[in-house]
Amino acid sequence: MADVTLRGIHKIYDDKVHVVKGVDLHIDDGEFLVLVGPSGCGKSTVLRMVAGLEDITKGDILIGDRVVNQLHPKDRDVAMVFQSYALYPHMTVRENMGFGLKVRKMPQAEMDSHIEEAAGILEITHLLDRLPKAMSGGQRQRVAMGRAIVRRPKVFLFDEPLSNLDAALRAQMRVELKTLHQRLGVTMIYVTHDQIEAMTLADRIVVLNQGIIQQVGSPLELYNSPANKFVAGFIGSPQMNFLDVSASDGKLHAEGVTIAAAHNKDCVLGVRPTDLEPVEENEVPMFAATVKVTEPLGAEIIIHAMVGDQELMVQWPSFQAADLKPGDALALKASPAVLHYFDAQNGERL
Repeated sequence: MADVTLRGIHKIYDDKVHVVKGVDLHIDDGEFLVLVGPSGCGKSTVLRMVAGLEDITKGDILIGDRVVNQLHPKDRDVAMVFQSYALYPHMTVRENMGFGLKVRKMPQAEMDSHIEEAAGILEITHLLDRLPKAMSGGQRQRVAMGRAIVRRPKVFLFDEPLSNLDAALRAQMRVELKTLHQRLGVTMIYVTHDQIEAMTLADRIVVLNQGIIQQVGSPLELYNSPANKFVAGFIGSPQMNFLDVSASDGKLHAEGVTIAAAHNKDCVLGVRPTDLEPVEENEVPMFAATVKVTEPLGAEIIIHAMVGDQELMVQWPSFQAADLKPGDALALKASPAVLHYFDAQNGERL
């Protein structure tokens, strides 16, 4: 096992397309770190530079105490699992998992031991003599992970490995990945655009946007104390509500919004759908909304409402909102402790 350090990493294509812009990051030995962000933010490029599949324009990458900038991928002691399973269709599971070891001329007995151990960890021992075409997508992804595990690398790299699976299988594989990390205790760097994957898997999350780190922290740190409007909007499902408000007379105002001012300046107010509550009788509402449409989700309902000309989402238990219909009035409040304020110009947290 090993820690991984990125020092001032840049990636520029064709001397003009600046994809990764000065990433500084330390990943602890045995940590499960997730890189998350929208498409094109540079997260996969960072991962590929760690793997040695992309050249570094500027900066250094260390695995343990060794700078690996000039090392060939096979010499970095990392293993990568891709979005596509990349299995050889004419080889059995056993042959696919052992191929990299065979190339390295590992003795057959030792190779068999590694394969059996990895297959046992992933519960695919019964599949070892099957061809990939005779397996489901989830089984093939386990084989791809097994091919990485047999190498016993210092660092595992995952590039959106679950994105080809259906929703139910993704949820199952998330649990299995987390269990795998706990069992192996090895450093894992995982790339995804899915913030639910990031929240459920990570020890720490790195949020990237346009090649720049926006915030690094535990899932709850990012959820409860986002550094800026981008992180606040990216982390959490449903997304945080944002309302433009003006400051005057010790209050923040917008059409349908009146709350005590935490900041004496115009700003963007953020509140999560789950933090909005109905007001008590004779209580003055913070938000006077009108129901636009509802989305029943079984145990919960998402209410899409309008506050003046601004949209507001509310998430309540189904029993609390089952009778709501378009056009109904909603009088809402939220604890001051769960409200977020962002600079209207640069989006930074106030």
